[in-house]
Amino acid sequence: MGVLMQAFYWDCPREEGQEYAWWNHVASKLGELQQAGFSALWLPPASKAANIGGISMGYDVYDYYDLGEYVQKSVRPGETRTWFGSKDDLKVLIQAVHDHKMKAYADLILNHNNGADQQEYNPIARQDRWTLFNPQSNRFTRDWTCFNPSPYREFDDVAFGDMPDLCHINPRVSTGILNHAKWMIEEIGFDGFRYDFVKGFGAWIVRAIHDRNYTRDNKKLEIFGVGECWAGDEFIDSWLDSVNNWAKHRIGAFDFPLRYRLKDLCDNGSFSLRTLAAGGVLMKDRPFEAVTFVDNHDFRGDGNDEIVSDKLLAYAYILTHEGYPCVFWKDYYRYGLAEPGKPSGIERLVQVHESHAGGGTNILYVDDTFYAMERTGAGTQPGLLFALNNSGGTIRHSVKTSFNGKPLKPLAWRAKDRIYDPQTITTNGGGWCEIEAPQRGYVVYGV
Repeated sequence: MGVLMQAFYWDCPREEGQEYAWWNHVASKLGELQQAGFSALWLPPASKAANIGGISMGYDVYDYYDLGEYVQKSVRPGETRTWFGSKDDLKVLIQAVHDHKMKAYADLILNHNNGADQQEYNPIARQDRWTLFNPQSNRFTRDWTCFNPSPYREFDDVAFGDMPDLCHINPRVSTGILNHAKWMIEEIGFDGFRYDFVKGFGAWIVRAIHDRNYTRDNKKLEIFGVGECWAGDEFIDSWLDSVNNWAKHRIGAFDFPLRYRLKDLCDNGSFSLRTLAAGGVLMKDRPFEAVTFVDNHDFRGDGNDEIVSDKLLAYAYILTHEGYPCVFWKDYYRYGLAEPGKPSGIERLVQVHESHAGGGTNILYVDDTFYAMERTGAGTQPGLLFALNNSGGTIRHSVKTSFNGKPLKPLAWRAKDRIYDPQTITTNGGGWCEIEAPQRGYVVYGV
């Protein structure tokens, strides 16, 4: 299925000195990302934000059709661009992504808006509210009837902060959303969507987007979709069922339950690896709908902390196991975990994922400190053998694999705080071999 790169993090234009030029900055990295093996980029919200109190990351959308061409909501005189760049810059980036044989996914904000032009009296709420939107694009204008509470009754009481909460069953809103999605695919060039805060609106609107027909350059398209359903396993299951049970084109969800286990693995030295073999995560229960990840832009404190220790253990896990793995730009570039050309970084793990990580998963051994599994292989991917060690010293174990009578060489590896040089292992005719992993480290073996 490939590997996804989340091509931004919170305040990334400022952090990397790329204000109003992020689209161009990402474009400059496409060659190395393609060479590493990435297949798609998830880009930040492209529509013009309200920018209340200063320039923003775009999650306070004001004009869906302003991708950086109107002066509205500017925080400096005469500026038309979003914090990431101009509409033309974005289109050039997307074309370059396609030229590099990758896909580009947009971050869609379909629950809340901000920065209305005027207050209106809402007779249901019996108060004045900021709900009149007359953007310069003159497309997808909104008034008080477009937001809850509205004349259209909707069982939706999950608002995002104090931002006006869109009423999706108002035909004006649902039509506006569907037309905007079609425009983003067919005219701007995106290949799919990440849906922000899906707990805040009915799953039917996502299903409607994906059941629609799309064409570009006279060719029919199938779009990708993944929902940010930040919840436990049962809630995510229910949401996925509500989207996919009657859908022609299925979408996925981020595997938040797995992410919290991975944080415990990395930041808690007493974490039991037996937990990695348990269900209750999308990767195990419905792997074809699981988008696995280690960190994202929302894990930045206030109780939602990023992983701070031994983060490559988590990346080794998601890039060898089933699911659609997503790598975080901040980890790859800002924290230097790509380690290009080395066997111990994310770049090598992405390459191994693309070359070897096919087929089903067999857990071969697990206890509190040692975990071993194999991928059985599919198509051109021959499979792999993965060993993870959570202890303070090197561990070896005999395991029975499906690789009968084959030498398995180390493809990627890492050890905590020391040099490690793993050796090729050879299975006997029954598939048995002795595998080794270093302290707080891992080895990926393959043919």
